[in-house]
Parts: sequence; C-alpha cells; structure tokens
Amino acid sequence: MADANVTKKTGGNKAIKYLKECKAEIKKVTWPDRKQLIHNTGIILVFIAIVTVILSILDAGFAWLFQLLTNLL
Repeated sequence: MADANVTKKTGGNKAIKYLKECKAEIKKVTWPDRKQLIHNTGIILVFIAIVTVILSILDAGFAWLFQLLTNLL
C-alpha cells in the first residue's frame, strides 16, 4: 500500500517538473518581430503559389494522358 502512494507522488512530481521545464523553454524562445513575420509570410505565400502552379500543370498533364490512354482502349 505504501508503494502505491510513492508511485503516485513520483508521477505527480514528474508532471510538475515537466511543466516547469516547458515554461522555462518557452521563455527562451525568440519571437519574430512584425517585419520578419510579414517577410516570412510573403515567402511562404510565394512558395505555395509556385507549388500550386506546378501541381496544376502535372494534374492537367496526367488528366490528358489518362484520357488519351482510355480513348485507345
């Protein structure tokens, strides 16, 4: 019975220690300023646009190829 209480307290202490360590790590984070945030958002949007164009071209090409193959059969 005593062993069960020790296990529960140890588990609780581990959880509290984990949360304290998380809080300490969050304090170490350097958040971007407004200018960096806008710049990085712009880069991501341009990248998404480029990937969208590439995937659209591939999709159209594969659709054309599939239609060509189905017409042959």
